[in-house]
Amino acid sequence: MSFTRQTSPHGSLVVLSTMKDEGPFVVEWVAHHLALGFTELMVYTNDCSDGTDTLLKRLEAMDTGVHHRENVIPKGMKPHPSMLKAAAEEPLIVNSDWVLVIDADEFMVINHPSGTLDGLVTDLNAMDAHAIVMTWRIFGSSGVRDWSRAPITDQFTRAAPEFWNKGWGTKTMLRFDAAHQRLGMHRPVIKEKFRETDYPDSQHWVNGSGRPLEEWFKFRGWRSIRRTVGYDWAQINHYAIKSMDAYTLRKFRGNANGKLTKYGSDYWSLQDRNEVEDLKIARHRDRRERIMAALLQDDEVRALHEAAHARAEARLAEIRLSPDYQTMVDDLITGSGVPISQVVAKPPKLRDKEAVKAVQTKLEQRRNALPKEDRRTPPPPGWGSAFASPYVSGSADLSADIPLEVVENQTVKIPLDPRVFTAATMEVLKSGKFDRRHARNIAGFLNGCTRLLDLDCGIGFVALRARAANPDLQVTIHEERPSLLLMSRRIAALNFAHASGITWSQATLNAEGIWSGLHKLLASARPEVLRLSGPLLPAEAFTEAALTGVRRILVPFLDPSEVTAARTKLAPALAALGFAEDMTGEPNGTIYLRRE
Repeated sequence: MSFTRQTSPHGSLVVLSTMKDEGPFVVEWVAHHLALGFTELMVYTNDCSDGTDTLLKRLEAMDTGVHHRENVIPKGMKPHPSMLKAAAEEPLIVNSDWVLVIDADEFMVINHPSGTLDGLVTDLNAMDAHAIVMTWRIFGSSGVRDWSRAPITDQFTRAAPEFWNKGWGTKTMLRFDAAHQRLGMHRPVIKEKFRETDYPDSQHWVNGSGRPLEEWFKFRGWRSIRRTVGYDWAQINHYAIKSMDAYTLRKFRGNANGKLTKYGSDYWSLQDRNEVEDLKIARHRDRRERIMAALLQDDEVRALHEAAHARAEARLAEIRLSPDYQTMVDDLITGSGVPISQVVAKPPKLRDKEAVKAVQTKLEQRRNALPKEDRRTPPPPGWGSAFASPYVSGSADLSADIPLEVVENQTVKIPLDPRVFTAATMEVLKSGKFDRRHARNIAGFLNGCTRLLDLDCGIGFVALRARAANPDLQVTIHEERPSLLLMSRRIAALNFAHASGITWSQATLNAEGIWSGLHKLLASARPEVLRLSGPLLPAEAFTEAALTGVRRILVPFLDPSEVTAARTKLAPALAALGFAEDMTGEPNGTIYLRRE
C-alpha cells in the first residue's frame, strides 16, 4: 500500500502543533488529519526522549506533507508561545489558505454534512468566513486503565455532554493574516495597532455550527459560552488523559507548556468525563486506518512507532514499582467518582470592571451600548429553556454506570444525569426549582382522590411528588421514551422504601390514528384524576367509555399560549362529557376540568 500526498482544490490546508514525547500517538494523529483533508502538518518539538522528533523527521523525508521544526525556546519563554512566534514567520504558515492550531491530544472532527474538510472549507469560503472557532468535546478514560497500542480514537469513545460548559475550550482554523494578526493557541490575536481601526469589523468569524460569533471573541477569551457554542460543522475531540497508564506517564514526564502541577487528581477529575458516547470521529476511521497502514509500511516509521510504545511500556513497569504508584492510582479512582455536576474547574479571577473597560476597544464599547437583542445570539439548540422540554432529545442509553450527584426538589431526590436532562434543566435542578409550581399545587388538585394517571410525563416528577406527600395515592406514570421511564424508576427507588402503589407504562397511546392504547391504559389504571403532561391530545382521543371513573382532568402549562389551545381544542369536547372548567386552576398553572 503506497502513500499518496494529500491535495485540496482550496490550496494549502495546514495543521500547526507542538509536541514533546508523543511518539506512540504521532502516526495516528498525522494519519487522522490527513484523512480529514489537510495537505500539510507542521510540528515543532522540544526535549523529546521517546523519538517523537525522529519519527516526524522521517515522515517529513517521505514527502507525506509533514514538516518538522526544532522549537528553539528563548530563555523565559514557554514552548507554545515560542512555537507560535516562530511559525508566524514560516512561509508555509504565512502562505497557507487555512491553518488550524491544535495540540497533540486534540483531533478535529468534521460534522459538516459533506463529511470532508474540503466540503467544510467550501461553505466557509462561500460565506467569506475568516475563521471557524471550534469547541472541545472532553473525552475521558472510558474506564480504560491499561496501556494499549490501539488507536486512541478507537479506545476512548465516551465524553462529557455537549453542553457541559466547563469543557468548552476552543481551537480555531483561520485564514491567517500575518500583517494584522498573531497566532494564538485558541484564537488569533488582532495586533494592538489594528484593534481601534475598521479591521476587526472586516473579520467574519463563525462558531463550530457556522453561526456568526459575537464580536467580543475577537478580542478576548478562549472558551465558548452558551450563546456561541456549536458542533454542527466541526468539533475538537480533546483526549487530555487517555488511559490511567497514559496519564501516569504524562504526570511523570511533564508537558509541552511546562505546567508542572497540571497532572494532579483534580485535573483527572475534570477530564475523566464519560457521561455520553460520542462516535462522530468514527466517520473518518476507514480512511485514517488506510493512511496509517501506508505510513507504517515504511520500515523506519514502523520501527520508531513500535519503539515509542515499547519505551512507554518499559517506563510504566518502572513507575509501578514506585511506593507512591498505588497511592496515585487510588487518588485517580476517587477522582473518577466525582459527579459531573460537582466538578470544580479552576476558579475565575475576579473581574475589575474599570480594568476591563480600559482595554475595551471603541468597537466593543459601541456594540455593548446596543440593546441586548441586537448584540446577542440565542442559546444553542439543545441547551434548553423555560418553555422547552427539560429532557435531552431522543431516548438515551443509561446502561453505563456513571457517578451522579443527587439533589432534592420539593422533597424528591433526583440524580443529576446529563444523559437525561438538558443543561438548562441541570441548573434548575441544582437550584431545587424543577417544575416547582406544579409540584407545589398538585396536592390541591388531587384532594379527595386516590388514583392518578399522568400521561407523557417524562420522569413523572409531579406524580412522584404527589405520591411522596400522600403514601396512599395510587400513581400510574406513562412515558413512551424508555430512558425517562428508567430514570423515573431510579428516582422512585431513591425516595420510597418500596414501589407498591406506583406503576409505569410505556404504552403507545395512538397507533395509526387509533387510540386503543390510550383506552386500554385508562381501563387498567382506572384513574380518578387524569393529568395530560405531554402534547395536547385531540378531542377524538376521549370517549365516555374511556373516561369512566375519571372525575378530574388536569392540563398543566408553562407557556400561557397553551391555555388558549386547551380551551379551544379540548375543553368543548370534554364539556359534552360533563367536564366543566374550575377557574381556580389557571392561577396555579393548570387548566382544571371537573365533573363531580
